[in-house]
Amino acid sequence: MQGQALHRFGQRLVYRRPVELSETETSSARILTTLDLVALGVDYTLGAGIYFLAGEVVSNQAGPATVLCFLVAGLSSVLAGLCYAEFGSWIPCSGSAYRFTYVTMGEIWAFITGWIFIISYVAGAAGMALAWTLAFYYLIGNQISQAMRESVLLHVPHVLVEYTDFFAMGLVLLLTGILALRAKESVLVTKVMTLLSLLVLSFVILSGFIKGDLHNWKLTEEDYIKAGFNDTSSLGPLGSGGFMPFGFQGILHGSATCFYAFIGFNNIVTKAEEAQNPKRSIPMGIVISLFICFLVYFGVCSVLTLMVPYYLIHRGSPLPEAFLHIGWTSACYVVATGALCTPFTTILNDMFSSRQMILVMAKDGLLFHVLASTHTSKDIPIVATVVSGTMAAIMALFFEFIDLVDFMSVGTLFTHSLVAACVLILRYQPERKNEGNEAQVQEENRPVVSVCSSLLALLLTLLCLVLAQWPHLLSGDPVWITVVMLLLVLITGVTGVIWRQPQSSTALHFKVPGLPLLPLLSIFLNVYLMMQMIAGTWALFGVWILIGLAIYFSYGIQHSLYSLAHET
Repeated sequence: MQGQALHRFGQRLVYRRPVELSETETSSARILTTLDLVALGVDYTLGAGIYFLAGEVVSNQAGPATVLCFLVAGLSSVLAGLCYAEFGSWIPCSGSAYRFTYVTMGEIWAFITGWIFIISYVAGAAGMALAWTLAFYYLIGNQISQAMRESVLLHVPHVLVEYTDFFAMGLVLLLTGILALRAKESVLVTKVMTLLSLLVLSFVILSGFIKGDLHNWKLTEEDYIKAGFNDTSSLGPLGSGGFMPFGFQGILHGSATCFYAFIGFNNIVTKAEEAQNPKRSIPMGIVISLFICFLVYFGVCSVLTLMVPYYLIHRGSPLPEAFLHIGWTSACYVVATGALCTPFTTILNDMFSSRQMILVMAKDGLLFHVLASTHTSKDIPIVATVVSGTMAAIMALFFEFIDLVDFMSVGTLFTHSLVAACVLILRYQPERKNEGNEAQVQEENRPVVSVCSSLLALLLTLLCLVLAQWPHLLSGDPVWITVVMLLLVLITGVTGVIWRQPQSSTALHFKVPGLPLLPLLSIFLNVYLMMQMIAGTWALFGVWILIGLAIYFSYGIQHSLYSLAHET
């Protein structure tokens, strides 16, 4: 009996939800075009990454080499975006990576994925609120922030904020109330805000290249002395000057933080049910929005570090301060106003996505059923809205902006790695056969590919852990070099096993090219960037995962709609 119970328990953990054709043919109004999806992705991505994140990374992590950080983060995001695009063509319904892992890897991984996305969206909304208040405080002379700093001090590095920002909390609660009255976001408002943001940023880029000075990428000790830093024997927080003042390690850490700036394509996938032609418009929307955002990030970071020496860049309002530095006072306020406008739609998009994820998981039985309660007349998930808004308000009150960014990045990198692994499992299967209302997938090659994918994930993680000790590798330590070579041989061998399996011939509008190499490269980059996160970020992430697993094993596994239906 115990053996049978244990077997049923294990089956529930790895139960894969069937793909029902009715899921791809919903009754939702399909009104979003490819342009609408691109606007959503660009607006979400450019919300705070361009106005606030650049200052954090430039001043503390990478200096002028921040442009390389965005290049690395952009490459990782493109690879993840390609994987999402294939899944969007295969399963064009809401739920994003949660749904993908549910039908490919099993219930426990789906729960972890959805649970991580909930906190990622919530942290994103809280971070946007803090970013907005930073811009607002700047416009009025930082008087409010100074008063709060003097009255309430809670600062614990990487754990608690220096002072409690009640304005950020109030903003989140206000927008929670607005969201509770709306079933969907306003696409028109999103388009207007996106156009406004692009116009302001285009002005920044053109002005920056006119007023920029290439010497700011080649700073020396003499420049520090002229700037008033007399003791240059140990520059400390200023780095070592030049294009890479914080070295290669600074670029790696900065790349992990900058990954946050490219998370916008997640918002596109969750809009599949509202897209006119999801199998075509979702892949195109992802690729186009990522390309546009990379060009803007690269251009703005280049001109920012050309206009102002990296050690003088203001962390809270880098772009307005840059124009003050060159004497363009009027432009300073124009840019600051642009920074005030864009976070609103981003906060609403984050909160909408978090409540939708909570709603989907509650309907599937993995979260408490009360979270699926809706307003009878408008079909608005009131409870999920209030829960996600309250969580975002608490995080905005007690956490730093950069800590929320890192927290969101590590969770998203983890889920992107799962999606890349799902692509491997999905593609190396025989052709799907449709019978009745359910898409049946033959299981012949699933164990081989699943086991090999799991083994590759472990080997790539070990490789990233070893490569994180790159100073030992550069020193020529034979032990570390031998370990790297051994891991590379094992990775190559397991990849060869997957490559020899027959691929599915199911016709899709988009497929990831270069399998199995591109998904594996995506996993490698994601895991390696995760290794750059600090211990405090991992501690918060671990606590959230433990809370989620406690909920799943005490409630979700017993009320799962699909695994229980499968048993009966």
